Amino acid sequence: MNRLDEQLVELEARNRPELKDRWVKLTGRPAPNVSAALLRLAIGYELQAKALGKLSRKTKQALNTGASSKAITRDLKPGMRLAREHGGKVHVVTIGDAGEIIWNGRQWNSLSEVARAITGTRWSGPAFFGLRDKAKAA
Repeated sequence: MNRLDEQLVELEARNRPELKDRWVKLTGRPAPNVSAALLRLAIGYELQAKALGKLSRKTKQALNTGASSKAITRDLKPGMRLAREHGGKVHVVTIGDAGEIIWNGRQWNSLSEVARAITGTRWSGPAFFGLRDKAKAA
């Protein structure tokens, strides 16, 4: 397990006050007034951005303009993590070195397979993990 993985796992054991302190140390800004689960995700994003690089200019533009999901999903890179809260649990999918999709220690063929395993119903994987507008995916 690399250092980034250790830091991300460590977040799960932290309570809200500890997470708020971690946010301030990491970003230099006051912690947002959100749930501990959401703060964990935000800290996880910041840790990954520092370790792997922030979003590309192209991706930021796509997010700001509401561009099609194809432009976003093509930007999945090894080491990226996609997180989604469902049923009171945060589910994290990792994109492996060869572009493989890993969830719960197992390799999956698609994000849609992972979404189905999590929810028990058919989902567009990119929509479930927030990479595509859910209304367009339906």
